[in-house]
Amino acid sequence: MAAAAEGDDAPRLRFYERLADGEMVLLLETEAEGENLTPRVFDLEDGPVVLIFDTEERLGAFTGIAAPYAALPGRVIAQLLAGQGIGLGINLGVAPSSMLLPPFAVDWLAETLAHGPEEAEARPERFDPPRGLPERLVEGLDAKLARAGGLAAHALLAAVTYTGGRQGHMLAFIDAVEGAQAALARAAAEALTFSGIEAGEMDVTFLSGAEPAAAAMARVALRFDLPQPVAEEPAAPQAPGMNPDKPPVLR
Repeated sequence: MAAAAEGDDAPRLRFYERLADGEMVLLLETEAEGENLTPRVFDLEDGPVVLIFDTEERLGAFTGIAAPYAALPGRVIAQLLAGQGIGLGINLGVAPSSMLLPPFAVDWLAETLAHGPEEAEARPERFDPPRGLPERLVEGLDAKLARAGGLAAHALLAAVTYTGGRQGHMLAFIDAVEGAQAALARAAAEALTFSGIEAGEMDVTFLSGAEPAAAAMARVALRFDLPQPVAEEPAAPQAPGMNPDKPPVLR
C-alpha cells in the first residue's frame, strides 16, 4: 500500500479508498472472543495508536513472534475507531508504505464512508454519451463495481437531460439483485467522493433490462460489466460466535 504524497489530493484520496476497501490485518492484544476484539494499543509520543498491516507476513515481521490478529476491511476498522482519539499505524517499520494516521484522519475517513447518497425524483427526457468525466472517476467506478459482482447484471453511465432542463450524469444498475440497491448506490457515491471531484454529482437509478429507459441508455452509455458469481463451493467453517454480517466489537 503506497502512501499518499503531501499536498496532492488525488493520490491521497486514492490511498484512503484503497485503505477503506482493502482487507487489513489488525494486531490484537488477545485472541478474539466471539465478536469481541481487543486491539493492542501503543502509547506513542503523539498519542495512542493501533497497528494494521496489509499482509500477515508484514505483521509477522513487526512482531517477530506469533501474535493474535483479525483480518478486517479497512472501513470497518476506521468506523470502529472513530471518535476514540486513537490513531492508526499502517505497516509501521516493515515497509516503505509505513505511515501513521492521526485520530482526525481516522475520523475523517469514517465520516466520509458514513455519508450515503440522497434520494431524489426526476424524469429523464434524453440520454447522451457521457461527456467531460475525469478518467479517475471512470477508473474508480470500474474498480468499485468489479467488487460488486453478482449484485447486478451490469451498469450504464450516460449524460442525462431531465424535464425542466437540468443536466448531469446518470449511473443505472440493470437488473439489480433485490436488497442490493443500497450497497450499489453507496459504492457509486464513494467512487465519486474519492475521485476528488469538487461539488461532483452523479445520479444513480435501478432499471430492469426490459424497460425502455434501459434500452435508450444502452445505445449511448458507457457500460460496466459486473463479474457474475461462479458455482458456489461449500463455505469454510467459521470460528464459534463469529457472524460475518455483523462488525466485531472493539474493546
